[in-house]
Amino acid sequence: MPTLFTRILDGDLPARFVWKDDECGAFLSINPLQPGHTLVVPRSEVDHWIDLAPEQMSHLVRVSQTIGRALMAAFQPAKVGMTLVGLEVPHVHIHLVPIRGIFDMDFTKAERNPREEDLESAAGKIRAALRESGAAQVSD
Repeated sequence: MPTLFTRILDGDLPARFVWKDDECGAFLSINPLQPGHTLVVPRSEVDHWIDLAPEQMSHLVRVSQTIGRALMAAFQPAKVGMTLVGLEVPHVHIHLVPIRGIFDMDFTKAERNPREEDLESAAGKIRAALRESGAAQVSD
């Protein structure tokens, strides 16, 4: 049975994508820690990041760096936090979060009911920053 993230990547469930390529996709979290909180997810269904092929992990990190730069440009945080947790969905995913401090990475404070217009605004800012950087994989 496909994971939740596979269903999103396949277009069976809606998401606010900012990036799509042959190996992964990136979309906004529906429970953001901060505006712009983005998930980078491989197309292959792998539960634990240590089981990814090194070239897959390398690709995810490269995409994460590109999106991280866009998050810096769009939201101007102190840094972009990056974490792999993987307990909530059995499919590898990297969390990228614009942060001012470590307190912004507290998953217990995730927004449970974000406003649709806030999510769409954040996605638009990320897409614009990606386009400005010359990324061809920007997804609407």
